[in-house]
Amino acid sequence: MPPLAEQDTRMRGFTAVFTVLRLLTPLKMSYEGAKKRAEPYTKIVGELPEMRRDTVEFVKMAVVENRRAYVLVNNRSEGNAPLTVQALTDQLRDDAV
Repeated sequence: MPPLAEQDTRMRGFTAVFTVLRLLTPLKMSYEGAKKRAEPYTKIVGELPEMRRDTVEFVKMAVVENRRAYVLVNNRSEGNAPLTVQALTDQLRDDAV
């Protein structure tokens, strides 16, 4: 899959009342490579700043457009999904101030 911003550009014109973002395997990395990199899933093994930035922007855009935003995070993305979710939440809070 292309980066989130490019996916959004391609999908313009859809009128769903929600947005779903799936943060899975890093770009240009195989499933197996991402799995091996992330194990044992206890910490962030590599931040993905572009993914985080785009995710926060899409969530903020959904809020402005009065749509729900669902962000599904897999351990393979950065190594530990709960920590990635916490970082995204922190960034959203910081941007709101």
